[in-house]
Amino acid sequence: MLDTDELWRIVDQERTSLADLLEGLSPEEWETRTRCGDWRVRDVAAHLTIAARYSHGQVVREMVRARGNWNRMIHDSAVREGALPVAEIAANLRSIVGSRRLAPTTSPREPLLDLLVHGQDIALALGRTRRMPPAAARDAADRVWTMRVPPRPWPLPKARLVATDIEFTRGAGPEVRGPIAALLLLLTGRQEAAREWAERAGESWTGVATPR
Repeated sequence: MLDTDELWRIVDQERTSLADLLEGLSPEEWETRTRCGDWRVRDVAAHLTIAARYSHGQVVREMVRARGNWNRMIHDSAVREGALPVAEIAANLRSIVGSRRLAPTTSPREPLLDLLVHGQDIALALGRTRRMPPAAARDAADRVWTMRVPPRPWPLPKARLVATDIEFTRGAGPEVRGPIAALLLLLTGRQEAAREWAERAGESWTGVATPR
């Protein structure tokens, strides 16, 4: 596991590099649909700014609006923030570089997980290749594997996961081998994105995992 200072350092790197990417997008690219339900690039990007910008009072108000449904609150708040001008969304992301504010019940591992995975949601939707630091991806993958609070929204794959670029082995069953970034996408319910990421990176990807 990465220590806390290293986690935050990588979070800041990911926020900065993603803000750089967003600032170079065309108006059409901002409207591109991603694989995150009905979220467009602008909605995913806006979601990544919320935890570090909303006060606990704002979170409570959003929960009330969502009638206590956590997933609905996450979805609806991102869509509302996603309606902002795109320059403001990018500026909001850049403005939280250096922030260590966390959403309720989360640790510094959640912002890293969110940035790594949603950064790929944006990049893959746009046909871009976005690097994922292997040590950071391993930490995020381990967080998904051990997640209890908040509850993990994705089922774990029925497979033995083996990273080919860093030491990481989890699970039992048919073997799935690939770069740790692809395994992280698989662990977060993005099987097709995992294969696509490995192909774009020129890495091997073997095995198909069935969720359990």
